[in-house]
Amino acid sequence: MTDQSPPIADFQLITRTGDEAGQKTTYGIPLAVLAELTHRCPLQCPYCSNPLEMEVASAELTTAEWCRVMDELAEIGVLQIHFSGGEPAVRKDLVQLVRHATRVGLYSNLITSAVMLTKARLQELADAGLCHVQISVQGSESRVADRVGGFKNGHVKKLQVAAWTREVGLPLTINAVMHRQNLHQLPEIIDMAVALDADRLEVANVQYYGWALKNREALIPTFAQVETTNQIVAEAQDRLAGVLDIDYVVPDYYAQRPKQCMGGWGRQFFNISPSGKVLPCHAAESITGMEFDSVRGNKSIRWIWDNSEAFNKYRGTGWMPEPCQSCEFKEIDFGGCRCQAFALTGSADNTDPACAKSDLHAQIFARATTESAEAQDRFIYRNFAGGAVEAEEL
Repeated sequence: MTDQSPPIADFQLITRTGDEAGQKTTYGIPLAVLAELTHRCPLQCPYCSNPLEMEVASAELTTAEWCRVMDELAEIGVLQIHFSGGEPAVRKDLVQLVRHATRVGLYSNLITSAVMLTKARLQELADAGLCHVQISVQGSESRVADRVGGFKNGHVKKLQVAAWTREVGLPLTINAVMHRQNLHQLPEIIDMAVALDADRLEVANVQYYGWALKNREALIPTFAQVETTNQIVAEAQDRLAGVLDIDYVVPDYYAQRPKQCMGGWGRQFFNISPSGKVLPCHAAESITGMEFDSVRGNKSIRWIWDNSEAFNKYRGTGWMPEPCQSCEFKEIDFGGCRCQAFALTGSADNTDPACAKSDLHAQIFARATTESAEAQDRFIYRNFAGGAVEAEEL
């Protein structure tokens, strides 16, 4: 997934209790599921949230398998499906999948880099019942944006597709993935979102796991940039109230408290990988040693959600170490991001270092300050071969 945003859903967690006294409380199915149709993508974004070891086309779920999955999602109460990747438009059956989602009553959102879409295909998707389009951008102009995405003329194509999206009558979200090398363009990106008649803008600071962790030295913003960004966003939210909704979260390394990642592990969200693995979040595979059940197995999605070891591993608060276990915020942030805890401490069981109560928080803050000041700007581009180092400018 070239952008790093979670699905755009107003999650409402439904809890239920077992029929028999003493039976454990289980979690209801969330309203939305992220369907990663493929890891293939023409862009090479250095912060991509896909795993470092991406799944090849031959491993992807077939059209029939995805349709069966959507049947099951609808049957158990899921209301929204968010088609993502990689680039979902790589799939030749995308219109067919959207049409099936509509048939079974699922609200469908397309999360896309946009560079493979034509106006005719957008119209087909709209006619098939697509409800919303979310386009990722890498900057406010081609020089920066095309370099970040590693795709020539990509920015111009994105602007054209955004215009077509509104012309065919679909709502539009712009997802701007922000980091040290494009944060200076944020005011222009906000203006661009307004000019494109977007309903919503996600100012999505890079999250450092997977490809972004591999590129952290080239991406991590300075503290001064973060302070400036906070001011820019706050002013824009006031100025554009009623015109453009702007979502924004402070970068983890500079936060005092961890974000409520995906609404809490196994509480409000799940992701289905291209090969059918059911994951608590789109980065869960970065936690090595965890096993994830698949829709290709003999267990239902409902069973996986309720009973699988992976989903229950970090649910609730019982698993938490100190200082989380005694923290007054434990039912608010649910311990923060497990993937980040694993990436930065070597164990997903530990306190997320984004929290000021973590013994490692000061160390992480200092690392961010040092790396952001060293100005190592060359990217390692995402690809199936494990990455390609950006060529030096002549």
